[in-house]
Amino acid sequence: MPEPEPDRSPAPALEGHCDPRFAAVRDAFEANFRTREELGAAVTVQVHGETVVDLWGGWADAARTRRWERDTVVNVWSTTKGVTALCAHLLADRGLLDLDAPVASYWPEFGAGGKEALPVRHLLSHRAGLAGLREPLPLAEFYDWEVTTARLAATEPWWEPGTRSGYHAMTYGFLVGEVIRRITGRLPGAFLHDEITGPLGIDFTIGLPEKEADRAAELVHPRPPQAGGQEAAFAQWEPVALAALANPPVGAAQANSPEWRAAELPAANGHGTARAVAQLYGVFAGRGRSGGHRVLSESAAERAREGQGACRDLVLGAGHGHETECALGLWLSGPHGSYGPNPRAVGHDGFGGSCGLADPESGVSLGYVMNRMGPNIADDPRKMALIDAVYGAL
Repeated sequence: MPEPEPDRSPAPALEGHCDPRFAAVRDAFEANFRTREELGAAVTVQVHGETVVDLWGGWADAARTRRWERDTVVNVWSTTKGVTALCAHLLADRGLLDLDAPVASYWPEFGAGGKEALPVRHLLSHRAGLAGLREPLPLAEFYDWEVTTARLAATEPWWEPGTRSGYHAMTYGFLVGEVIRRITGRLPGAFLHDEITGPLGIDFTIGLPEKEADRAAELVHPRPPQAGGQEAAFAQWEPVALAALANPPVGAAQANSPEWRAAELPAANGHGTARAVAQLYGVFAGRGRSGGHRVLSESAAERAREGQGACRDLVLGAGHGHETECALGLWLSGPHGSYGPNPRAVGHDGFGGSCGLADPESGVSLGYVMNRMGPNIADDPRKMALIDAVYGAL
């Protein structure tokens, strides 16, 4: 089947506002529609808590029948992970969670398979060796919290925990989330709402309530790999990468379904606006404050970006030939500038392009969300163009 032709339609009119100082961000956002096949998207930038860019435009569906509106929400895939990490850091800040304590001290069943001493920080930093399950995981069971967490508790690590990172693409949410549930009695989505997004009025949920479905953008799957299709790409992956990224295989079709939206997937099914992403990552950028509210202590916000050791990630290595370094639930920008020129800036990308960024030194937080997915897990060109424009304007 021939590759579909790139969209050549004119860039849509953008809505929202942009401080004149950050006009280059508006230009880059508009260029994403003209030259990078953007369908519908939004970007928000805050500097020291002040919103300097809040733009949206394009279409919320593949058929181009619904405009992207101010309150359009979209599944942001792994950009959710930084939000789930924020919940864990809030518990640590309150003295309810010790990041150096064994996971099994909160979740006794987790101590099976040689994991009795594995500390919580290894879950947050993708160093637990639990990047995926070895046995096939059907979607229906993947959506079942009790089934998936029980399987993770019983399994053995793929590698010696703490020695390497290997991206826990889907398991991260169940692992960190079950610790949250064991401490609070609430699933991460409920904890997030009760403690952070509800009180602060932030438009972000883990999963999506059925009543909100009408304002959700439709995700559009990325183009298939050029050489041989998805199956050929999978054949080149190591077993641990297959377990992490393709067990179960998920994409736009699954993420658009009512079943996905109804599930609790704190690694991958957060739904929100770019504004909400910027506000949530703004807690880290604001050294614990967002929107005038103290969410974390300064020391807790700083702890979140403590590097846990650079290495060539065992799961992402095929796509990132260079070394990367995870902090405690967020990725460091590092020498390659994934989140701008400050190597200690942090953020998290979502499959296909979305991004949250936090840079305490410059006071910048950024949220970027979209519905036409690119083929990359991280560092989508659209995101990088926006980040370059932000830092060029500072």
